Amino acid sequence: MNWDFYRGKKVFVTGHTGFKGTWLCKILLDAGANVTGYSLKPPTQPNLFSLASVEKQMQSVIGDIRDMDKLQQVFEETNPEIILHLAAQPIVRDSYREPVYTYETNVMGTVHMLECVRKHPNVRSFLNVTTDKVYQNKEWVWGYRENEPLDGFDPYSNSKSCSELVTHSYKNSFFVESCTAISTARAGNVIGGGDFANDRIIPDCVRAAVKGERIIVRNPHSTRPYQHVLEPLFAYLMIAQKQYEDASFAGYYNVGPDECDCVTTGTLVNLFCSTWGNGQAWENRYVGGPHEANFLKLDCSKLKAVFDWKPRWHIAQAIDKTVEWTRVWQDGGDIAACMSRQIQEYIGGNLDV
Repeated sequence: MNWDFYRGKKVFVTGHTGFKGTWLCKILLDAGANVTGYSLKPPTQPNLFSLASVEKQMQSVIGDIRDMDKLQQVFEETNPEIILHLAAQPIVRDSYREPVYTYETNVMGTVHMLECVRKHPNVRSFLNVTTDKVYQNKEWVWGYRENEPLDGFDPYSNSKSCSELVTHSYKNSFFVESCTAISTARAGNVIGGGDFANDRIIPDCVRAAVKGERIIVRNPHSTRPYQHVLEPLFAYLMIAQKQYEDASFAGYYNVGPDECDCVTTGTLVNLFCSTWGNGQAWENRYVGGPHEANFLKLDCSKLKAVFDWKPRWHIAQAIDKTVEWTRVWQDGGDIAACMSRQIQEYIGGNLDV
């Protein structure tokens, strides 16, 4: 990536108050971008958005992605060049409890975004961030490729499959001869400092460890492609930049770790306990719940071949950075400085912040 590219660019981020959204805004702000965020209020308390102190450096709009009129108004006021669409109802188990809300947010939210983009020709690059769960899961041992059938099982996964299809339709119907490049990115499970969500394994580990309790793991044998949050975020920014400069790069990309980082939940928790220390332990306790995929991997050959991309931090280092951030938070340290330092370390110290 050319970091000078983002300096002064008008970037619109949906879902900016979430875990991934806050990290993304922090990267963009450190790179000198002009950032507008559109999202609901932070979903948890505590939350990374408040701890990272990014709000005062950007235009933060609290709004519902389902509110087309308000979204359109913000578009007209900010006139963005680059859109990174992360807003979603992202929790599988919540999607069983609130399927209608999940579909309204994840499907119609994408429709609303693309309608705004269609009506604003100044947008040069649009990236819809979905998930590795969009694929029809056959529980096989090799990674899914971008040309595999889209058919997520649960309401969350299926709504993201629908979001992909909406993007494909808009791209083919309205943007073939336009100057706007359209892509989607299907990312694996992310971990990192500042994730306080429910029903995610690393936040569960952190909550238990901070309290001095044993970690409860409900399915230690599930295999997932785990990666540090900076891995997909930098890939998103790379795709958005490249297709802005050359629309032939627009497409559909898996963003996941190497094969060695597709591990079971039990292996992940073992790594966390070892890194955390203090005799931290966990126990296997299945507490029931709706269906979730047991085995899931991504084949990221396309991203690697097209952009010469490769992951930088493997799973052990990702856990180490997560624990490092958590210690700073526990000690009342400077969260924003910690995030900037980890960003610098990830890119090799080449970003002037």
